[in-house]
Amino acid sequence: MRLLSSIVAVAFAAVASAVSTSGSRLLVVLDDVAEKSAYSQFFGDLADRGFDITYETPKSDKFKLFNLGERNFDHVVFLPTKVKGLGPNLTPNILLDFVNAEGNIMVAMSSTTPTSTSIVSLLSELDIMLPIERTGTVVDHFNYDSTSSPDEHRVLVLDAPGPIRPDVKNYFEKPGSVIAVPNAAGHVLGNSQLLTPILRAPATAYSYNPTEQFDVIEADELFAAGSQIALVSAAQARNNARVTLVGSAEMLQDKWFGAKVTKAGSKAVAADNRAFAKTLSAWAFKEIGILRVNGVEHHLKDDAEVNPSLYRIKNDVSYLISVSEYSYDSWHPFILPAGDEMQLEFSMLSPFHRLNLPVKATNGDATVFGTSFTLPDQHGIFNFMVNYKRPLLSSIEEKRTVSVRHMAHDEWPRSYVISGAWPWISGIFATVTGFVGFSALWMYSKPTGKASKTKKTQ
Repeated sequence: MRLLSSIVAVAFAAVASAVSTSGSRLLVVLDDVAEKSAYSQFFGDLADRGFDITYETPKSDKFKLFNLGERNFDHVVFLPTKVKGLGPNLTPNILLDFVNAEGNIMVAMSSTTPTSTSIVSLLSELDIMLPIERTGTVVDHFNYDSTSSPDEHRVLVLDAPGPIRPDVKNYFEKPGSVIAVPNAAGHVLGNSQLLTPILRAPATAYSYNPTEQFDVIEADELFAAGSQIALVSAAQARNNARVTLVGSAEMLQDKWFGAKVTKAGSKAVAADNRAFAKTLSAWAFKEIGILRVNGVEHHLKDDAEVNPSLYRIKNDVSYLISVSEYSYDSWHPFILPAGDEMQLEFSMLSPFHRLNLPVKATNGDATVFGTSFTLPDQHGIFNFMVNYKRPLLSSIEEKRTVSVRHMAHDEWPRSYVISGAWPWISGIFATVTGFVGFSALWMYSKPTGKASKTKKTQ
């Protein structure tokens, strides 16, 4: 357990001052800077958590996402704008470069404003589909607010997402509360494993184009229906950059933070939009769900040398990895989700071993996972590989390369150690014993007397 006393102590000597693990510089893009007053509580919560917020309009030339190849901002929030294009500083290629540079983006849409083409192009790269006309309204005639939308049913009242990790209360931890989702623009997720729906529409909801008037809406006129519609979704790139899509920008406004909503047939309750927005933004800007590998240790069992580059076939080896999780402002021991396992692969071209890593110890701000196993009877170049990818958690790809040699001529076990060789060894000794005994009998036996001479007669 040397990993606990050395690597962990060094790893936690310095803790980042910013609330987010990737930085605190936040850019908010909106039509008019004055519109930020409608989101004062949302942005006030972000400022209280340590974010340095800059407000700009798409037409402004005062900002650029990059300067000399480096990010000027760590996070970007897009609020609905009436501008079709976001200008030369926010082209789809620049936004993709921002994500590739590990920048985080939150996009808030509205059914009352068409989504800009730059955002549509960005989302299409992430396998997120929007209506062709770039707008669409989600309505539900069963789960609506009878106070604010008694006729059009465009204000959905939905149950808050339950805790994704019941054992660690970081993610949407208030089951039983409700969320008001006004004027939502629905979207559909593709098959990418990098996408995670956070809030889906009920089975009775559907999305259609509000600019077209229908007396009766046919099924082929709908963009999507039921749980196929995603209202809030998250995408995490392979470099752990995060893109969050909120189908209703209005749900982040002050008037819906704690607003009284009444679902048909129910009593009026306060919408829990503020707590939901806090948790959602915390995930989007890397305040929660961030995993860090503090150190990796592998060694021969009961040997003092740590992380050697050379092993021998059939060696008994121990492996340890220390992992921490970031939550708002500090690092904590990483607790595996219920029923989940972290695994180690010892592989060449394909895994020779795939082993679960049980918890060995919890020390300070880290959890140490480890296991012991016997190397395979195969020499070559091998990898100790931990590839841990789970929804809403940053991925871990930790690889250590070692060489495994064959046994030297003086390292093979003696024949008398191998029980299967005992019959052959016994046969050798029996043969030798018999030969020696025969030779002794032959050499020391008394010879017979001389034959008597007889006269030959004719």
